[in-house]
Amino acid sequence: MPKKTKTPPDFPSKRQILEFIEQGKGKISKREIARAFHISVNNRPRLKKVLREMKDEGLLSQGRGKRLNKPGQLPPVTVLQVTGMDNDGELLARPISWEAREEPPRIFLLPERKGKGAVGVGDRVLARLNQVGKTTFEARTIRRIEHTPSRILGVYMQVNGEGRIVPTDRKQKNEMFVPPNEANGAERGDLVHGELLPGRQYGLRRARIVEKLGRMGEPKSVSLIAIHTHDIPLEFPRDVIEAAQNAGPAPLDKREDLRSIDLVTIDGADARDFDDAVWAEPDTDENNKNGWHVIIAIADVAYYVRPNTPLDKEAYKRGNSVYFPDRVVPMLPEALSNGWCSLVPHEDRPCLAVHMWIGPQGKIKRHKFVRGIMRSSARLTYEQAQAAFDGQTDGTTAPILEGVIKPLYGAYDALLAGRKRRGVLELDLPERRILLDDEGNIEKIALRERLDSHRLIEEFMISANVAAAETLERKKLPCMYRVHDQPTSEKLEALREFLESMELTVTKGVLLPKHFNHILEKVADTPQAQLVSQVILRSQAQAIYSPENLGHFGLALNKYAHFTSPIRRYSDLLVHRALIRGLGLGDGKLEDDHKDFTEMGEHISITERRAQVAERDANDRYTALYLADHIGETVTGRVNGVTRFGLFVTLNESGGDGLVPIGTLPDDFYHHDEKLHSLVGDRTGREFRLGDQVEVRILEAEPISGSLIFEIQEEGSSNITLQYAKTRSSPRSKGRRFKHKGRRKARH
Repeated sequence: MPKKTKTPPDFPSKRQILEFIEQGKGKISKREIARAFHISVNNRPRLKKVLREMKDEGLLSQGRGKRLNKPGQLPPVTVLQVTGMDNDGELLARPISWEAREEPPRIFLLPERKGKGAVGVGDRVLARLNQVGKTTFEARTIRRIEHTPSRILGVYMQVNGEGRIVPTDRKQKNEMFVPPNEANGAERGDLVHGELLPGRQYGLRRARIVEKLGRMGEPKSVSLIAIHTHDIPLEFPRDVIEAAQNAGPAPLDKREDLRSIDLVTIDGADARDFDDAVWAEPDTDENNKNGWHVIIAIADVAYYVRPNTPLDKEAYKRGNSVYFPDRVVPMLPEALSNGWCSLVPHEDRPCLAVHMWIGPQGKIKRHKFVRGIMRSSARLTYEQAQAAFDGQTDGTTAPILEGVIKPLYGAYDALLAGRKRRGVLELDLPERRILLDDEGNIEKIALRERLDSHRLIEEFMISANVAAAETLERKKLPCMYRVHDQPTSEKLEALREFLESMELTVTKGVLLPKHFNHILEKVADTPQAQLVSQVILRSQAQAIYSPENLGHFGLALNKYAHFTSPIRRYSDLLVHRALIRGLGLGDGKLEDDHKDFTEMGEHISITERRAQVAERDANDRYTALYLADHIGETVTGRVNGVTRFGLFVTLNESGGDGLVPIGTLPDDFYHHDEKLHSLVGDRTGREFRLGDQVEVRILEAEPISGSLIFEIQEEGSSNITLQYAKTRSSPRSKGRRFKHKGRRKARH
């Protein structure tokens, strides 16, 4: 433990905190930092926020327990994962724990001494490190840790009559040999789970097939890969299914009867669960002229999913539903998610509803939560509702146009005025959806249309979420806030530097969403619009769930919680339970000895990120499958990422994201300018910058891993072959470098 510092005149700076941690020899946690700098109890929340910022900025990482470390440093002895082989057959490894933003150093595993067992890809080892270059280490194995991956997801193939597993993980480069007696009946093209075996075959790890999941190329195989790669629970336990199937209608009892009100659901055409219904009318109160009375009714999931039951434990484990182009992996069994908790038309359903009285400028004047029974008057799609408002009604919308649809749009206009007054961050980035035919094959990849009906529902839901957070805060009850912290000072400074390079001035001092909007307005309808939107997006903090209210920066709201989707988000279920308890609304309330909200917030934030990554991975594989028929074609795209090893390009039409390796760029030495997000040619001055519109040729599209490789196309350019070359017979002492075949070497 380092010597305690004297009491600083002000709250410690990040540099002081970092120096204190670097000096520490024992456990350094928030408590030790608070003691060392004599931080009062009142300032502990501020310390927590500073430490969170330091983690977000990559200045700190958190090890076991609550120990804080400086990331990007490797101790002399550490645990490594063997990740693959280089072209010379030497084993490569990476540290198990690495939280720095830059790539980990290159680690070569030295051959085992005579008498020691062989170490292979997938193994974990305790190793002693020796730095031999700026970003290069040699590692000598101390002992192997018995923690090889129990299963490998891949596709079973035949190579020269021998079985192989080709991993679906793009980071796992090496195939595995499957002995004939370990194939378990697998056939070429099967999607399988494999298990590593001891021993090797021509340098390849040996594996047995333990489970066949389906056929690669079948419609469901793409989402299956994402589900199993990210350990998303697929099947519900028997007792959970039985509990859902045994559910029944909720009695009216003390609930408010809302069945005479024409509440309607408005969702996507492919939606199967409906957890929110809306209604509006002009407010008759003389004190609220031109104002609106709005009701937002949400499925009463808390009535069916009680704390500490099998249903509750499984819902918490999953955290949220996960959406793929061909399926949904729901948080709740179908008997609830599509049954008793779905606000299907013309059937009685229990709900938790909020009455809101809104002023003509979108300000919520008052609100009231009730527990009720409702009956949806209609199930509308976004397109259907918008068409009706625009004058194209059908058999469903014609009877409710005047009494239901037009009042909804009237209330939306008021809420929109409030949104504009607050100065919500308006990042309008294109979003694509993958459309499948009836057999599950890709029909097309198209831009997701944004209609006023989408925005209407969004604004209604945001208002209900605000009302829920305000009510729980007033009642001094636990609330699972949806928080979006303001950008860190370091990210803002980097953003300022980048925008100034484009002659765009950013306000000094505290920045609000409206300041970002002002920048976006300046570049609207210019070639730089999407670039600026991307850079501003990357400067933002990540939204998370937390019992600590930090506000929602992007929505310009002081209080915000998720209330409107308890069928698919556990966070919303917690908010429902707290409201039921605080307002005395009956059964299903938050228990007195409830779990720690901080721990739960961290868990459901993790499951949310897991779902986002799995959904993105599935979309990447679908897109690669779609583009596999277009190899060799030249298409247009935009640079969406710049690294020292190449460019990431997003295709305009399909939205596919792929890599342009630096070795395929036009012949030159290329410097990576991190601040300006660019690669600049040393000799030609040619610059590739974030947001640039480029033409690329599709070189590779691999559906198994979802990876795409492109090559920049320009007049007079020739195809360049990337060759991995050693600089000397023992490369580790001076590192390695890429060179162009028959051309000058490219600098990273």
